[in-house]
Amino acid sequence: MNNINTNSKGNYNSKRGNTNLNLLNNPKVGEILGSKIPPHSDDAEKALLGAMIIDKTAISKSLELIDSDSFYHERHRLIFDAIISLYERGISVDLLTLSEELNKRKILDKIGGTYYLAELNDATPTSANAEFHARIVQEKFIKRSLINAAGNILINNYDESTDALEEVDRAESQIFEIAEKRFARSFVDLNTLTHQTIEYINQLVERDIKSYTGVPSGFRDLDELLGGFQNSDFIVIAARPSMGKTALALSIARNAAVDANIPVAFFSIEMSDMQLVIRLISAETKVNSHKIRTGKISQKDLSAIVKKIGKLAKAPMFIDDSPALTITELRAKCRRLKAEHGIRLILVDYLQLIHPPKAESREREISIISSSLKQIAKELNIPVIALAQLNRGVESRADKRPMLSDLRESGSIEQDADVVLFIYRPEHYGIKTYDDQLPTEDTAEIIIGKQRNGPIGSVRLYFNKDLTRFDNLDTSRRNDIPPETNDSYYYEEEIEDEPF
Repeated sequence: MNNINTNSKGNYNSKRGNTNLNLLNNPKVGEILGSKIPPHSDDAEKALLGAMIIDKTAISKSLELIDSDSFYHERHRLIFDAIISLYERGISVDLLTLSEELNKRKILDKIGGTYYLAELNDATPTSANAEFHARIVQEKFIKRSLINAAGNILINNYDESTDALEEVDRAESQIFEIAEKRFARSFVDLNTLTHQTIEYINQLVERDIKSYTGVPSGFRDLDELLGGFQNSDFIVIAARPSMGKTALALSIARNAAVDANIPVAFFSIEMSDMQLVIRLISAETKVNSHKIRTGKISQKDLSAIVKKIGKLAKAPMFIDDSPALTITELRAKCRRLKAEHGIRLILVDYLQLIHPPKAESREREISIISSSLKQIAKELNIPVIALAQLNRGVESRADKRPMLSDLRESGSIEQDADVVLFIYRPEHYGIKTYDDQLPTEDTAEIIIGKQRNGPIGSVRLYFNKDLTRFDNLDTSRRNDIPPETNDSYYYEEEIEDEPF
């Protein structure tokens, strides 16, 4: 064959005999597995490389599925890298250019010389099956990755100094990373995308006018501004104590689970699951929560509870009230709930109460928690809402309306959040009317302080202190305010620790 050094055949054979057939990332894994050879396909790797030498379309197809790490044999990884380098520089790939590239890298002899390249070329008469061979290479790589991950899990857990929960998190992360590589998305042509988009728009038009692209909060004006809570978004609801953070979060969870039948996970680090359910029952039945807690309810109230409880019980809401919840535990539970129940919304009450990892300062601890919650939202591709308590700085100024600057001492919350909502109840500070002269009684202003992909602004909601429940409010007529209960007025202030 022209331009092929036949003297390299002996060098190729010697290299072939020295090929490392137990190539796993962690050498200790090899010790555990003994002489077992990891999954691989010599034929598929050779056929794929041969196809890439004779047809550049095979290169582009392969790049959508694999990279150099996907190859089992080191020589194949080196050849693949050289081919990709030529391809990216616009140089035609053939035996001559590939040999020159490998020679420049001083690895031509290492891969078995020009004789081995010629063998790859001769063994592949057509590139028609390149994608099929690439998928075989990918499949074997995934299996080796799983074996390697399992070996690492085994080694790490024999080490008595490691933390068990951290190892669970590390193990899950490794498996998810492997899965993400397997299901990496390829390019889609514009014709296909436009048809899919038109179909999606038609579905939106045909849906109820109150439907939104994201998970609805159940509050009309807020959903109009946000479009619902979007997948992979990290949303922070921040306020001073006694503004109704838990009440708003629980109202959002209830609206999604009960009205929209959307699976919701609610992590309550501050209140017990029983306390939350009592609040839900109170809001649903309009029976004073204090009377429910103390058992001082009438037969009429009891009948109302029994009548409404069925609808609430069927709602796909999952409550976890684990105390001292760590971010590692939270991530593991969210992954399991997503896999087993398909949750589409996560709420955490509240951020500063998550048990922090060890860090040099409280601000750094909060930053780690905040960035971890954002990672969970991205990994699971669902919105994560975390409540956060603002520091005392709000109280020291004349205008008590919260601002983004009030979050800046709270680690990286402002930076990590895609959406920041503030709860402001002027009535709490003795203010009788808003700037537009509408009364503040039984209302709350929800301020959108940040929205990465949309407008900022504010909306007003009705807040029933007696039921600790938020509802839609028509600020011009107030004709949709839920009817008041006959219970005597009772409102227990939320007592919350300061975050710093």
